[in-house]
Amino acid sequence: MQTGKRILARQARWGHSDTFRASELTVQKSDKPVDLPPLEDLAFGKTFSNHMLQVDWTREGGWEAPRIVPYGDLTLSPAASSLHYALQCFEGQKAYRKKSGEVLMFRPDMNAKRLNRSTERLALPTFDNGEFIEVVKKLVEVDKEWIPQEKGYSLYVRPTVISTDVCLGVAPAAAAQLFVITCPVGPYYKEGFKPVSLYADNENVRAWKGGSGDFKLGANYGPTISPAMGVAKKGYSQILWLGPNNTITEVGAMNMFFLFQKDGQKELVTCPLDGTVLPGVTRDSVLKLAAREGVTVSEREYTMDEVVGRLAKGEVCEAFGTGTAAIISMVDKIHFAGQDYDIPVPEDSLSVKMLNTIQDIQYGDVASPFDGWSVKVC
Repeated sequence: MQTGKRILARQARWGHSDTFRASELTVQKSDKPVDLPPLEDLAFGKTFSNHMLQVDWTREGGWEAPRIVPYGDLTLSPAASSLHYALQCFEGQKAYRKKSGEVLMFRPDMNAKRLNRSTERLALPTFDNGEFIEVVKKLVEVDKEWIPQEKGYSLYVRPTVISTDVCLGVAPAAAAQLFVITCPVGPYYKEGFKPVSLYADNENVRAWKGGSGDFKLGANYGPTISPAMGVAKKGYSQILWLGPNNTITEVGAMNMFFLFQKDGQKELVTCPLDGTVLPGVTRDSVLKLAAREGVTVSEREYTMDEVVGRLAKGEVCEAFGTGTAAIISMVDKIHFAGQDYDIPVPEDSLSVKMLNTIQDIQYGDVASPFDGWSVKVC
């Protein structure tokens, strides 16, 4: 049996097989820090804060100590398998500043769990969710001055795991890196909350049962760019992705919702987690908040044919997408099978109520009705 000293010595050299340790985190401050630029100059994903988090892993040595270092380019072999076989996955989450100056994160446990699901799907190394949340919180704290005070602004946090294995063989990675970068972002709709138009696409397929559509992999996003460009040329904002028999799955990179009403009873419908849609954090939040408001929520299969039929009967109240970037995106038109269909946009919409409720929780203006939704960073 190894003694305690021998175990500690081995860990110092080789790292940990199960997870990295937040207690071993080191911080190297930038000697050339820059200030937060004017808020009007912010564009999503274009301006990055002063520091980043990196954690290396090897099959032989396990997880090394996490480190916060000045933001900079990665050093990566051109033979790294992440560049050839899409062995990479990521997350998207945000940190918010309360009026008091306190910094919060919204449901970071869900992002940690989802990233671990994605790494496992790619045979990349997994880690402890709690340790991950702690090192991300520390990174946010180090660059807390980059979190704007104004409502609608936040610090976008992008964790990513890539294979750094130098190998052209299609095989599980023998080396990987988790890194986290952050960037300040403003309101998704700078000119106000505006509905979008959709093009229901039954030619291109984003995901299918048994595939990887319910994981946040880079390989799920790249192939959607060209079809999205084609839809934009036709004058529509986003693609409404359809499955077999015109089943509704996702809209762009968001989850999709419809609010139906029949005989005075309202039903909020979204696609079930059947392997074709991402288990969105905002999606789950809307389902829980709507149910708390007394709305009947249904995670069930539904089709564009059902939507068209219910539009004709006046049974469609509204439609909207949900995601981290926009939170809520209302829909006012859908093109399907050669025809445009107008979608109601009520002034007292459920979608606007959900948007306001979620933002109030994110910015700490109201107490969260559920445990673990608002997590203090500093």
